Amino acid sequence: MVRDLLSQRLRTFLTLFGIVWGTVAVSLLLAFGEGFHRQVRVTSAGLGENICIAWPSLTSIPFEGLGKGRRIRLSEDDMLLVGEKAEHLDGISGEYTASLKSTWGTKTLAVDVSGVSPVFGDLRNIIPAAGGRFVNDLDEALQRRVVFLGDALAVNFFGAGVDPVGKTLLMRGSPFVVIGVMKTKTQDSSYSGRDKDKAFVPGSALRALTGDKFVDNFIFKAKSSLDTEKAKAEVLEILARKHRFDPKDKEALGIWDTTEMFQFLDTFMIGFRLFLGIVGCFTLIVGGIGVSNIMNVVVEERTREIGIKMALGARTQWVLGQFMFETLTVTAFGGAIGLGISAAICRLVPVFGLSEFIGTPAISPFVGTLTAGLLGVIGFLAGWFPAREAAGLDPVVAMKL
Repeated sequence: MVRDLLSQRLRTFLTLFGIVWGTVAVSLLLAFGEGFHRQVRVTSAGLGENICIAWPSLTSIPFEGLGKGRRIRLSEDDMLLVGEKAEHLDGISGEYTASLKSTWGTKTLAVDVSGVSPVFGDLRNIIPAAGGRFVNDLDEALQRRVVFLGDALAVNFFGAGVDPVGKTLLMRGSPFVVIGVMKTKTQDSSYSGRDKDKAFVPGSALRALTGDKFVDNFIFKAKSSLDTEKAKAEVLEILARKHRFDPKDKEALGIWDTTEMFQFLDTFMIGFRLFLGIVGCFTLIVGGIGVSNIMNVVVEERTREIGIKMALGARTQWVLGQFMFETLTVTAFGGAIGLGISAAICRLVPVFGLSEFIGTPAISPFVGTLTAGLLGVIGFLAGWFPAREAAGLDPVVAMKL
């Protein structure tokens, strides 16, 4: 077999090239699709994964004798009440916002400050860089004047390469000690600005500093993304009962459910990856057709040889197995080269700094198994029909050709 392949170098090369090209197409398209899907989820999760953001507003439906147009104002007591009563809730945090004149040395900036609860960091995927921490329960209980900075804001105040932890900012003339800096994250959506440009302080401290009693908005998350609708219903029911508005009034409490965004993205990306996989499969099928055509030519060229072997006692199964083995060997060799090329290309993507835009493609076990399975099926079908034709030859007729 090896002698036959080496004697027809151009034909062997073209056969291998078809399989290599098809394998690269399938594996790369699937790898890039999977990497892009992960990157989209990462950038979307920068806002917070499967959270709901709610804004108290004006009622639009009369309720229990009260007219529409009433302003709903929620306080920290309401946040505590919902946290205690809602069974499907994993966490809830009010958010109080203010723009405060902040000073460090000779530098003064107008900073967007959010007063939040300790759970806010987990809900919003705000992770402290090494050496720092987020607001904790003691900070909230004792109204500590501490501040957690977005990474871009920290650089604007203190410069690149400087650790701000332990330094003191003056915010509206009041000293706040920096307790941490946010670890850099990708965020492609927001509702009040990017987290990298904001400062976060205990909600109790900001309320004491500004005198605000009511939340600007609040964040909550269900224990499971499947329970989000139940959690939303519980939040509406609890707050509607206390503040006397219709739970069906969507204007009284506006809610942005980000789980719907994740569900849409997952559905879209599954369809997108399926499309890429189908395109790659057709490319590999074309390569398999090329292998089948080449094997048909091989059978024609070796008809006399096949006839002699069968006349000398070679069984039909032996002839069939020989050609199947040759086909599968060529297919496997081409597939291995193709997977190697794909893996090398995947490794080059981060080197050129493209991961931020298209994700980091990788030949995952799923992609590798699927590609190998397709190669096996296509290789088998490509070799079966020429091999069956060879095995079905009449020895007497074959030796005369």
